[in-house]
Amino acid sequence: MPTQAQPLPTRREDLVAQLDPNTVYDMAIVGGGATGLGLALDAASRGYRVVLVESDDFAKGTSSRSTKLVHGGVRYLAQGNIALVREALHERSTLLHNAPHIAQPLPFVMPSYAWWEKPFYGIGLKMYDALAGKSGLGPTAFLSRQETVACLPSVQANGLRGGVKYWDGQFNDAKLALALTRSAALEGALLLNYMRASRLLYTHDKISGLHCEDTLTGQTHDIHAQCVVNATGVWVDALREQDGTKEAMVAPSQGVHIVVDKKFLPGHAGLMIPKTADGRVLFAVPWLGKVILGTTDTPRDDLAKEPLAFEEEIDFILHESARYLKHAPQRSDVKSIWVGLRPLVKPPQDEGENTKALSREHTVLVSPSGLVTVTGGKWTTYRAMAEDVLQKCFDSALMVPKSYAMTEHLPLVGADVTTPVSICEPEGPHSYGSEQEVLNRLPGSQNWLTHSLSEAMVRFAARYEYALRVEDVLARRSRLLFLDAKLAAKLAPSVAEILQSETGMDPDVQGFLKLATQYTLV
Repeated sequence: MPTQAQPLPTRREDLVAQLDPNTVYDMAIVGGGATGLGLALDAASRGYRVVLVESDDFAKGTSSRSTKLVHGGVRYLAQGNIALVREALHERSTLLHNAPHIAQPLPFVMPSYAWWEKPFYGIGLKMYDALAGKSGLGPTAFLSRQETVACLPSVQANGLRGGVKYWDGQFNDAKLALALTRSAALEGALLLNYMRASRLLYTHDKISGLHCEDTLTGQTHDIHAQCVVNATGVWVDALREQDGTKEAMVAPSQGVHIVVDKKFLPGHAGLMIPKTADGRVLFAVPWLGKVILGTTDTPRDDLAKEPLAFEEEIDFILHESARYLKHAPQRSDVKSIWVGLRPLVKPPQDEGENTKALSREHTVLVSPSGLVTVTGGKWTTYRAMAEDVLQKCFDSALMVPKSYAMTEHLPLVGADVTTPVSICEPEGPHSYGSEQEVLNRLPGSQNWLTHSLSEAMVRFAARYEYALRVEDVLARRSRLLFLDAKLAAKLAPSVAEILQSETGMDPDVQGFLKLATQYTLV
């Protein structure tokens, strides 16, 4: 990756001005989530001309609403999906190495209340270690009752027999998305948020580009490309329908997460319950000074950009948490609640794929017109997904191979740090990795809006992280909306004032205040 003394500026007018109607890009990507951004970095790092458009903000959808785990997938091991687990464990190691300021190892403890649980789950997790091989983060350990309580001081002690400790990773998903965006830009890619791909362009019945609308100004742009990739997550079927494919390939599933204060799970270990009352997995994860409780897995028919939690999902998480935490959180303890839609894949029959099961594995399809669609998968394997998409483009003669993949050993922006601060701790200047010095030189570095957000951090978001609206800053550059929605709403006017002074654009403070109410329980 090219080195830079100063981060690349992301002034909106300058980025839009780079769109050249006479340029034929090698690849145009629709969708600024984990999949699209990872693909943009991979393709640009190989020397291809890449443009990516996102109708909203980068990582606005599913990619900012994960359970914050970088993991091989213990549940997939239980399902016997060895290949998926092995790939994910390898990618877990790669991600932790390439973004140590954003992704780090985290121990998890499975408490045991029945005599068989510790040996049963322990043996399975020893297999998890074996599959990880040299990519392992630490050995699985069988814990006594006392050792389990030492790791999880707030665990329900009644009936506790012991536990099993294993290692996985955690990360800041929206910050990783921004690091991918900015890393791809350093490699020469052009990435634009708030640029909606409204129509596909064709030449002789083959995809040849995109007709796009700037959702901030209403201006339209035609983008011409040899290869167009649909990486819009749960929304991929909308573009596929434009391309003439009627059968849906995604069945969305909803995952709800609740955030409470750190006092409910003190320490630096996560709690993992492999089988709750209804057979689902429950996590309690320390993250950025708070604790995330989740998640659910509920089918949905609609594709709302801001899906709401069902009351039964909230009750399920709080009820199950009460079974395993000594002091059970109540509705009044909830600081924020958010919902993510997962793109569970059911490959269409008419494209020669198996439809017998929904899967978290990713799928790459090429339509008769040449539209490449990728969906499914998870954050941990975003990089491997990008490699698979490019290989599909080569195999389908949509692009000419130029070089081998470069991203396995490509550090992301800000990665050059010697002693990363734990992601369990609140956000601060340390969250910027090697760019902390740049942050500290900005106006307002000593003016703290709250303990985890300074005036300089808002300015950094506007100047170097593509932020245009209050929501961009408080939901994804800072994670305050996801950590404490009421505090985020309180700070919104101050953030708006700084943001408008930087961009000269309307930061939509009223829109954010309305949104923040959806992240609170009343």
